Amino acid sequence: MSDVGSEEFDDERGSLGEYEGDRNEAGERHGQGKAVLPNGDTYQGAYENGKRSGQGTYKFKNGARYTGEWYMNLKHGEGTFYYPDGSKYEGMWVDDQRQGLGVYTYPNGDTYNGEWLHHQRHGQGAYTYHDTGSQYVGTWIMGKMESAGELIDLNHRYQGNFINNNPSGPGKYVFEIGCEQHGEYLQIEQVKGDAEEEEPAITTILKWKPKEITGLSVWTNERDSGHTAVEE
Repeated sequence: MSDVGSEEFDDERGSLGEYEGDRNEAGERHGQGKAVLPNGDTYQGAYENGKRSGQGTYKFKNGARYTGEWYMNLKHGEGTFYYPDGSKYEGMWVDDQRQGLGVYTYPNGDTYNGEWLHHQRHGQGAYTYHDTGSQYVGTWIMGKMESAGELIDLNHRYQGNFINNNPSGPGKYVFEIGCEQHGEYLQIEQVKGDAEEEEPAITTILKWKPKEITGLSVWTNERDSGHTAVEE
């Protein structure tokens, strides 16, 4: 689920490369034009006072491509980025970073549809796993599942809080047959390897502790408090 992609390009502070297109009275690139940068990248689209501004397509020599809005040489506004590994992002950009609403399709077919901040999944969003069809819908903080969320599977769903991508604390399983199992998830740390080692490996084991089975109830996602509330 890597978000890494090649987005580096010549910012034209050095050699300007080749250019064909409109210019303003000062001789700056202004209007529609096409540029071939010294590193082999190309840009075709709008310029304003020497900077990429407006709609344009930038093609990277490594196979990546961005088509969308620009401002002052930066991806800014709505646009689509095609990464060399086959992944794709369609959505909003701010100062060259994924920010706002957007959809990311990963090389394995997984998708994330929701809010972004500084290139990270951040805010409310839904992540769908291609192989299983399972889906997480809820809160994200800097790329990780955090706070209130819902993990949806084929015949049941889990509703509760998440910490560091894992369910934690009180929650419930809701089954299609019309019942719920309430309980809590415990995150138990286990030390692996020799105890005498300076830095033994520590792994976190999830343990579900069931408490009771009830009929269906309403689950409320309380984002502000970071807790879930059940109304019987």
